[in-house]
Amino acid sequence: MPVSIRQIGPCLAGEVAGIDMRRVLTASEIADIHAGMDKYAVLVFHNQDIDDEQQLAFTRSLGEIELTLNTGLRAESEYRLPPTFADVSNLDKENRPFARDDRRRLFALGNRLWHSDSSFKTTPAKYSLLHARKIPSTGGNTEFADMRAAYDALDDQTKAACEGLVCEHSQIYSRQQIGFFDLTDEERERFRPVRQTLVRTHPVTGRKSLYLSSHAGAIVDWPIPEARAFLRDLIEHATQREFVYSHKWAVGDLVIWDNRQTMHRGRPFPAEEARDVRRTTIAGDGPTALQEAA
Repeated sequence: MPVSIRQIGPCLAGEVAGIDMRRVLTASEIADIHAGMDKYAVLVFHNQDIDDEQQLAFTRSLGEIELTLNTGLRAESEYRLPPTFADVSNLDKENRPFARDDRRRLFALGNRLWHSDSSFKTTPAKYSLLHARKIPSTGGNTEFADMRAAYDALDDQTKAACEGLVCEHSQIYSRQQIGFFDLTDEERERFRPVRQTLVRTHPVTGRKSLYLSSHAGAIVDWPIPEARAFLRDLIEHATQREFVYSHKWAVGDLVIWDNRQTMHRGRPFPAEEARDVRRTTIAGDGPTALQEAA
């Protein structure tokens, strides 16, 4: 069956048919997926009954995997999944939902803010691939915002103001927004800010995108209050309904998104119910901006 993609969002997101992730993909199928990502930025694959190894094999067919060690508050002894996966579930090592006041759960609530995966790393992520194994009875959607369309819709004055700006990204900034300050000295050192350009140009299509995230908490050489007000205005602009696709999960869905062209956020669901979703991540090509000297 040939690969086909049907647009399902207002200006991004395509639904893919003709791919079975239980088998090795052909070079043509891999090329079709990359082309679809360039065009739609988010691709949805339904009814993918795959296990961890099959998800890893599919991910590796698209690029180099980014490891996820030390990006959250789980100690290595508490990992439920290997470091080739980002465990964005609400489950502990025994597959039980975290208690409502567990600091690991509270830290993870930052994922309900608009963000781009790994923007807090010197080399941010390219693609994220999320597979649904178990979903709650209600809620838990993932929303995606098209940062290309958001950039295109800016007035010329704001586009000019954005050009050349460099932001500082850290999970410290994003967690402060939800009132989470319970970090150890080691965690604060581990989450030290990195620099990312505010405007990115796609290497294939040449389209410009705003590179925003809740992790962005400063603009180099700007006063902090002015920078945060400016970034908040941009995020408010970029997440208007005409730029957003909301995905309602079903078990077996796998969704890929391009972190260079989108933001996303998870939506609330009952805290006592399991949401087992497993993310693999394609590493980016390199830093977007020069880093501050040590």
